[in-house]
Amino acid sequence: MKLLIGLGNPGDKYLKTRHNIGFRVIDAFLKPFDGESTSCSKFNAEVTELTTPDSKLLVIKPMTFMNLSGESAQQFVNFYKLNPEEDILICYDDKDLMFGTLRERSEGGSGGHNGIKSLSSHLGTQKYHRLKFGVGHEDQKIPTDAFVLQKFNKEEEEQLPVLIGQAVKKIEEWLK
Repeated sequence: MKLLIGLGNPGDKYLKTRHNIGFRVIDAFLKPFDGESTSCSKFNAEVTELTTPDSKLLVIKPMTFMNLSGESAQQFVNFYKLNPEEDILICYDDKDLMFGTLRERSEGGSGGHNGIKSLSSHLGTQKYHRLKFGVGHEDQKIPTDAFVLQKFNKEEEEQLPVLIGQAVKKIEEWLK
């Protein structure tokens, strides 16, 4: 079994913010499937279960808010006895990457990302697959927390369908 986790914040208020790009990528990945997402209060997440040719896949969006994402992920890992190093891919925003840049890693620090800090703390390791989506932070006068909670500008929003499509392809490659 594999676990795909998109990071973001629940609620319409955050829907199109930079911090929710993980949720948007997950939604795009799920679009061609007929799998239905369900709200799972036990794990505090929105969950979609898919069966791929190679394995079973759980796709989750933690509903704990970004900074507590690890709580939900840990419950899935423990319940399904998953190995974070092999079985998990996290998709999330990275303010230190230029807008639209995708970067894959199999381990590393948080880079100041509170969602990743929470995941590493709750999973007890920094070794898990990551797909970082660059959201840029050129204007250093805006504090990071305010920047990531901003919506993408019009030009960026127009580019997102192609960029999100590229992220979905990276997820598909990881699944193989």
